[in-house]
Amino acid sequence: MVTVQLKLVDAGDLYVSWRWEHEPAEPRVVAVPRDLVHATLTEWAEAVPSPLPGETADQALRRALTRGPLVDHDRERDLATRLARALIPHRLAVELNAFLGRGIRPHLRVQPSPSTALVPWEALRIDDGLRAVHDATISVLPPATVGNAAARRVSPFDPQGTVVAVLDPVVPGFADHSGLGSVLGPADLAALGGTRRDDLDRDHLERALATASRLLYVGHVTTGEHGLDARLHLSCTADTEGRAAPIGAHRPLTAADIVLGHRAGPVRPWRIPARVALVACESGGDVRFAEPSGLVTAMVHGGAEHVTATRWTLPTDEGLRRLVPGFPPTPVLAPTVLAVDAAHRAPDPVTALNEWQRAAATRWEDTGDLTWSPLVWAACTTTWAPSPRRAVGTGRGPDGA
Repeated sequence: MVTVQLKLVDAGDLYVSWRWEHEPAEPRVVAVPRDLVHATLTEWAEAVPSPLPGETADQALRRALTRGPLVDHDRERDLATRLARALIPHRLAVELNAFLGRGIRPHLRVQPSPSTALVPWEALRIDDGLRAVHDATISVLPPATVGNAAARRVSPFDPQGTVVAVLDPVVPGFADHSGLGSVLGPADLAALGGTRRDDLDRDHLERALATASRLLYVGHVTTGEHGLDARLHLSCTADTEGRAAPIGAHRPLTAADIVLGHRAGPVRPWRIPARVALVACESGGDVRFAEPSGLVTAMVHGGAEHVTATRWTLPTDEGLRRLVPGFPPTPVLAPTVLAVDAAHRAPDPVTALNEWQRAAATRWEDTGDLTWSPLVWAACTTTWAPSPRRAVGTGRGPDGA
């Protein structure tokens, strides 16, 4: 596969550099004046349902779902087109098109900057009816300091291995309709073949992951003051050992707990399986920090090669029906979970997730059916972090940065 690494850096202006892995000695770099991208990036941040400064989660959902462009076919297409024009350098577009003209689908590995953390690269509209995911395979490129860390060991993947599924765990002290209540309704749980459990705490999860090949988590993630304070919410009571302060009857599991171990005493990092899917609000928020660290980084550090997470807050089916006028009764969240799970069962999770997103993008372009709005499918992205022991220059090796 022909692969290009695209890296963005905030340094006053936005610096965009890219390097084809088969031409490592020929990097390109473009400085984009901040005033040419600021307004469009701000408009996109105001379109997604993640809280802006001073907003609550409920206010953010109401803003995005009642009057935002992600629930308006024409406005979303216009904004996605302007995002593509602002962020994809002309020379890079020419180079990508040259490969497409030869029947080669390039792999675009993107390392966002904090100001571009919310950009849905898969959904950028590059032509009438075409999104970037139609023409390219797209994944997130982790920083070299993370993916190529000397002590990092990628866990082996066994297609027949154990899958640890944590589906909508009960969070102690939080009723179903509270902020950390249920994210899946009874119909969604039934579709996923699961039930809500109140015994899925960190000790249970750590033991289960020690021999697993995959983790699928569907639940709540909240952001902290820094990346290592990003939090998974399990059925952990307040008296559970950990690095976060309790929230009432519950103690969250932080990225630091995973990287360093959640018990007192010597550092004991968790062993993480090869494939991890975190279908939860802003679970992929690592890149919003100047030094990327968070749940995705913690999973990669612990041994994951593929980590699928979300860029912004995911609305529940109930929220969509309640806040979006005329939203179809078709479920959205459970099919998304099933699509992500299917991608992680496939030989290549990146390609498989992109195939689902490509089909969704086509449906949205052709029909404007709100069920296929980029609101949900474009939130998902996969970080690919192969073993640092793989060879550079094959298109399947470490980033070499």
